[in-house]
Amino acid sequence: MVRFDHGFDAARRRYLMLALGASMPALSRAQSPDAATLDALRHGGCVVAFRHANAPGTFDPPGFQPGRCETQRNLDDAGRAQSRRLGEWFRKQGLVPAAVRSSPWCRCLETARLAFGEAAVQTWDALGSPRAEGSDAQRQQAALRTALARVPAGGFEVWVTHQFTLSALVGGGTASAEGLVLRSGGDGAVELIGRMAPA
Repeated sequence: MVRFDHGFDAARRRYLMLALGASMPALSRAQSPDAATLDALRHGGCVVAFRHANAPGTFDPPGFQPGRCETQRNLDDAGRAQSRRLGEWFRKQGLVPAAVRSSPWCRCLETARLAFGEAAVQTWDALGSPRAEGSDAQRQQAALRTALARVPAGGFEVWVTHQFTLSALVGGGTASAEGLVLRSGGDGAVELIGRMAPA
């Protein structure tokens, strides 16, 4: 059975949260997409990678099990409202993703389904939390970078994932429901085009 890694002692957890918090001032400056970012979405060849919407807490509780939402940290009402507003923004802009992919974690799936509709969402293990026991973070990152390089011009994808996944892709922190507009810079590099502030 795959379980979340709870090997952190209290001191290491405090250090981790302080490190993540140190990146947050940059997030407070995130604005709605500027003209260049919107233009990139319309021309395609990119991905909008979202951290899941608001889910109170930090780590999954002991006894976490994939596919069992009652064992996981889940969206609250504020997170569900964020997800719906996110989808509404895309509809108002006339932007339809070529694909919507989500981590298997329930908070990511719910974010994606509330925003884009259940039928549109594909579950993708590569977007799962790299902190989960049994995960292979290096393999996951390689799969994400390969997929990013294959998004064709004229279309874009939406990915819904976790803080740690996005941090490994671009460095720094990401707020709940914040989106990073990404494209491949070649040779596995990831180019951050712009940020989408939480809805």
